[in-house]
Order: sequence, then structure tokens, then C-alpha cells
Amino acid sequence: MGLKKLREKKWFTIATNLYVVVLTAFVIWMVFFDTNSLMIHLELKKQINTLEKQKEFLKNEIEKDRKTLEKLSDPEELEKFAREKYYLKKKEEEIYLIEYEDSLKNKEDEQKE
Repeated sequence: MGLKKLREKKWFTIATNLYVVVLTAFVIWMVFFDTNSLMIHLELKKQINTLEKQKEFLKNEIEKDRKTLEKLSDPEELEKFAREKYYLKKKEEEIYLIEYEDSLKNKEDEQKE
């Protein structure tokens, strides 16, 4: 008796319609299980966005490096860069490095990491 009443319900007839069942199975298959599923598309879109951000960052870094190279084409700038960055010196010259307490703490923290 219960099955007969259930079959008379409108939602049951719609849900058991062959077209609705096949369409539902197709949609579930395309969203979750297919090789070109919606989930894979969303994951690939996220990867594309990440790579585009990385591309923009690298373009900015290339531009900074290009400016640095142009700047270093001048011999005086090259000497200044070598002295500041790599602590190079001329013959018969002494260099004194003065480090403050806070800079020493920063170096210790970097070495711990």
C-alpha cells in the first residue's frame, strides 16, 4: 500500500522519469568523474592564476635587474656596487665594518631559520 501511494506523488514520478535519471547521472559524471570535469577545470584555473602572478613578479624582477645592469655600465657605479655589496677594496686600503646590536640580532635570527 505504501509503494502505491508513493508512486502517486508528483515528485516521485518526476524523479523516476528515465530522462531525469539519465540527465542527473550525466551531470554528476561531468562534474566529478570525467577527465575534463568541472573540478579539474577549477584546479587548473587556480594554477593559471598562480602562474600569472608569478609571471608578473618575474617581469618586475627582470626590469629591476635590467635597470641595475644599465646602472653598472658606469665604472664609478660598478665600483660603488662592488664596495657596498661585496666589501671589495683597493690596494693599501682598509675597510672597517661597523655592526650595531640590532643588526647582529637580525643575523642570528636569520641563521636560526
